[in-house]
Amino acid sequence: MASKFLSLACIRNENGSSSSRDLSARPHYPSMPKYPKGISIDDHDKKKRKEEEESYSESKSALFCVIGMTCSACAGSVEKAIKRLPGIKEAVVDVLNNRTQVLFYPDFINEETIRETIEDVGFEATLIEEELAERTFQVCRIRIKGMTCTTCSTTVESVLQGVHGVQKAQVALATEEAEIQFDSKIVNQNQLMETIENTGFEAILISVGEDMSKIHLEVEGVRVDESFRGIEKAIWSILGVEDVEIEPILRKVSIAYKPDQTGPRNFIKAIESIENKRFKARIFPGGAGREPHKQEEIRQYKIYFLWSLVFTIPVFLTSMVFMYIPAIKHVLDAKVVNMLTNGELLRWILATPVQFIIGHRFYTGAYKALRHKSANMDVLIALGTNAAYFYSVFSVIRAATSPTFQGTDFFETSAMLISFIILGKYLEVLAKGKTSEAIAKLMDLAPDTAILLTLDSEGNVTDEEEIDSRLIQKNDILKIIPGSKVAADGFVVWGQSHVNESMITGESRPVSKRKGDTVIGGTLNENGVLHVQATRVGSESSLSQIVRLVESAQMAKAPVQKFADRISKYFVPLVIILSFCTWLFWFLAGKFHAYPKSWIPSSMDSFQLALQFGISVMVIACPCALGLATPTAVMVGTGVGASQGVLIKGGQALESAHKVNCIVFDKTGTLTIGKPVVVNTKFLKRVPDFLELVAATEVNSEHPLAKAIVDYAKKCRGDDENQVWPEAHEFESITGHGVKAIVKGKQILVGNKSFLQNSSISVPADAEEFLAETEELAQTGILVSINEQVVGVLAISDPLKPGAREAISILKSMNIESIMVTGDNWGTAKSIAKEVGIEKVYAEAKPDQKAERIKELQNWGFIVAMVGDGINDSPALVAADVGMAIGAGTDIAIEAADIVLMKSNLEDVITAIDLSKKTFSRIRLNYIWALGYNILGIPIAAGVLFPSTRFRLPPWVAGAAMAASSVSVVCCSLLLKYYKRPKKLETLEIRGIQVE
Repeated sequence: MASKFLSLACIRNENGSSSSRDLSARPHYPSMPKYPKGISIDDHDKKKRKEEEESYSESKSALFCVIGMTCSACAGSVEKAIKRLPGIKEAVVDVLNNRTQVLFYPDFINEETIRETIEDVGFEATLIEEELAERTFQVCRIRIKGMTCTTCSTTVESVLQGVHGVQKAQVALATEEAEIQFDSKIVNQNQLMETIENTGFEAILISVGEDMSKIHLEVEGVRVDESFRGIEKAIWSILGVEDVEIEPILRKVSIAYKPDQTGPRNFIKAIESIENKRFKARIFPGGAGREPHKQEEIRQYKIYFLWSLVFTIPVFLTSMVFMYIPAIKHVLDAKVVNMLTNGELLRWILATPVQFIIGHRFYTGAYKALRHKSANMDVLIALGTNAAYFYSVFSVIRAATSPTFQGTDFFETSAMLISFIILGKYLEVLAKGKTSEAIAKLMDLAPDTAILLTLDSEGNVTDEEEIDSRLIQKNDILKIIPGSKVAADGFVVWGQSHVNESMITGESRPVSKRKGDTVIGGTLNENGVLHVQATRVGSESSLSQIVRLVESAQMAKAPVQKFADRISKYFVPLVIILSFCTWLFWFLAGKFHAYPKSWIPSSMDSFQLALQFGISVMVIACPCALGLATPTAVMVGTGVGASQGVLIKGGQALESAHKVNCIVFDKTGTLTIGKPVVVNTKFLKRVPDFLELVAATEVNSEHPLAKAIVDYAKKCRGDDENQVWPEAHEFESITGHGVKAIVKGKQILVGNKSFLQNSSISVPADAEEFLAETEELAQTGILVSINEQVVGVLAISDPLKPGAREAISILKSMNIESIMVTGDNWGTAKSIAKEVGIEKVYAEAKPDQKAERIKELQNWGFIVAMVGDGINDSPALVAADVGMAIGAGTDIAIEAADIVLMKSNLEDVITAIDLSKKTFSRIRLNYIWALGYNILGIPIAAGVLFPSTRFRLPPWVAGAAMAASSVSVVCCSLLLKYYKRPKKLETLEIRGIQVE
């Protein structure tokens, strides 16, 4: 899943203080068993069994429909039961879709045995014949060059949507990218690129699929194509290679691979071992992604603009300045042929390269648009400049062939118009490049190099080598020195230090790291030396997945964008009609002397005046500003959110969040820290092995309260993490109530009061009193029954998150109602709600009931946001208008959410809503400016003010105004980069209220 990084990215270390030992010395790993390089320490013992299984057969996949699962405890019990079976390679349980996928070795086990095992756990299981592996939908991203306005993007999008096999297509003007979901059995990415190119735009493939990494290598020493065939064959022989593409001219080899099976160093080794090692391979020079493309586009526009100045400035001087210098005017007015002057001929020669060479992009853009029966900005520019240029050519030819004709040329109009538009496009792409700075900054977090360690069979470091960070492979041991960045996601195998994770999670305080703790690639190691085993590399890394999520968010259109899309369909044709009507009006008015001759400038006649009005109307209208109003603001807004630790999944989430007037909070892990601990125990009867029996029952459950009980039992007994509890038989988890099992021949029930009562077990009065006391203290009381008799009560407390009460208070001041919905008992729920200041509470709610509460609130007219962290919150997160997932929550909850709060901080709920309001107000301002500019500019260009003020807008000034409008909209969006959180939140920080 695209959001799996978050579980890793938001883990907090709670171990002790840092050690004073010398961390810079070369270490020895005394506690580590011998293991081959690349094998995880923890998995070494399991590897032998796996190798034996794999030697007998290839693994097979089976998909089961499992009915009855409702929470993570159910998923955990099913997964554990399956994994205990022999011959199981992997098992994944999807609670939301009632699916379980199992990878197994058919020589050891079959589908029927797996199905029976699931049913033994207490759920109904059915084998689905269509395996998940047979699903052929893929996602590809394609860069599209040449789009200038909304009309272009909507044309490409509609063409792609019409391709057979395409399920969904999104085209973003601001990023100039398309994201396409398609069936690879029906259509492939090359056909999609061909479709885009047939539409008239250049298509460049960025990526295909979600589970593959890709590396580009440059091979030196290749002299003939036959050598490339040998290289390709060698690479294909490596397990895990998905695709190989070779470009002989560039000596480039592109390899798509599965990072959990192979890596770049294996490819380089394979290439360099061919034909007496005469080939050398290295990472292909040059960047990838958006930035190089953007820089190249900026460079091209700059070159075009500078060349246009070389020709346009002389045209401007000869027509506007030199005419006032007698000596130069005399030379320019000298006749060449009949009435053709030197000045006219010179302007013709200089304006022609600007019109047809520098301005060729407008011709090609207009042709492509008209070929698909649409009209864009290029059509307006081409028509306007052609009208000025070819009228001037007509005037020059007429003067050259007539002894009496005296006309005026408009070569300066076409040349200056193109120059100003090129300048506007240059400034626009320059500004648009800054809107995606958030992604560029995220990508820059990854270090360029890494120190790779080589270990001997005893676990001693024998060598270290500095390598390109793109060559890191899974299970590599990396050395992270103080002050350097962590090169890859992984876990610490030696050393301890403090790591600054603020650039990823937004958490300002350095996090202590020691052996066994996870680290995130791109974070900064502060003081100690760490040795880290890489677990996620390439496209699997947390950093890559965050970048992918932000990129996807910037691709998604906000609903308000539909407004601009609707306008763009009719905008250009309407402007062309208005332009023609303007010219016709002024031409007829001059023809029939409807205005005095004194209105006509001395250098032109009535036809030329009408022509200038018509051209001005055509070039001042700007559909680009409308098209950029929403996507640029969304790009900057989502980027700012990512820097604040708030990941917003697109324009839809932004637009919905700014309307939110009711927020529903889950309790455990959302309002509370989510790490419950046993704080009190009441024994009703003496049972010597009480904690052992309870822990043996609860160890099979994935529920946070169960983990708290098991941890408490370990702590009381002083045992280590690898404590083995007595085996529990006939284990059963009842969602929202408790668990039961038979341990040492005794029937154990652990759960809430209703669970025991439903099991016909009476609850003694002293137990009732203790439960009432715990609920008043905002604690959860857990009853324990052995052989149908209540023998004890455990009181579990989940501390409130620091700043939770203040966050609820701020939301109330923003006129946003806060409601709590929890599966916990009413007493605990009311106590927690009272403590944080929430008035409305719904307790003892199952997952589906949480979603129903959301729908009820929506029916009452509320725009509802749901904040949660668990699997049981997922239905409510989906049902809400805006789902906000706590970053330290489950993958499923994060996947279901619209906004992810990476710091697990309730204050960020306020930040997300405030940022969405600021972003949407910026979108409104952009639309007001874009529409207002056109509504005011077109009448002025048409000459509305001319009769009363004699003010008219020359075409080149109108073109400059059109270019400025797009730049101003982008710059308006860029102001969001200076967003600051509400002052009330800053006050909380000053007071020291921080979420640990």
